[in-house]
Amino acid sequence: MRLLVVEDEVQLSAAMRRGLVREGFAVDVAASGPQALDLAHDGEYDVILLDLMLPGLSGYEVARRLRARGDWTPILVVSAKDGEYDEADALDYGADDFLAKPFSFVVLLARLRALVRRGRTPRPAVLVCGDLELDPAARRVSLAGSQIELTRREFRLLEYLMGNPDRTVSKTELLEHVWDLGPDGDPNQVQVYVGYLRRKLGADAVQTVRGSGYRVGGPPAGTTSEPPEGAGGSR
Repeated sequence: MRLLVVEDEVQLSAAMRRGLVREGFAVDVAASGPQALDLAHDGEYDVILLDLMLPGLSGYEVARRLRARGDWTPILVVSAKDGEYDEADALDYGADDFLAKPFSFVVLLARLRALVRRGRTPRPAVLVCGDLELDPAARRVSLAGSQIELTRREFRLLEYLMGNPDRTVSKTELLEHVWDLGPDGDPNQVQVYVGYLRRKLGADAVQTVRGSGYRVGGPPAGTTSEPPEGAGGSR
């Protein structure tokens, strides 16, 4: 079983390599983001262990570029950045799991075994609705062939709506799946971001179903295109 350890702290990468080799793994080491991309391109790895704070390119960018080029090797982020937003960002950029430093080597081995059992995740399909296309792997949105720049939250909202085509999605469901909030979340956040999407994609890109929620696709009876929502708010 072959691993790529991406870590710029020489002593730590050497210690990780020694321990993993003792456990029967074949291990290559990269000390920078660009080197990691080169090695991942040239070799077939079962798992990539990826630090976030790297010279050349951050671990976030390494994960994003690997996924964008169709490389679905499982990625275990091993990082001293241990805040909940750091973990969420790493997973959003394509990592499969997250382990904070300092870590137990026993736990590291368990996480590796779990990722190997899970295998490679297939590349998510490009979502299409009329002239609108969303590529989850490349994190790219295009409208009639022209690329549209969205913030991360806008992208996640549009991805969820397009992943549920021709179905009305309630504000509560969007708060739970896009904002990680429950029924107590502020529904005005959804309205604000729907407004952002409409300004970038066109007023009819997201339809409102009065009293029910939002949808993409052909508007059923009872839908309406509301005036742009959310003149304020932060992204």
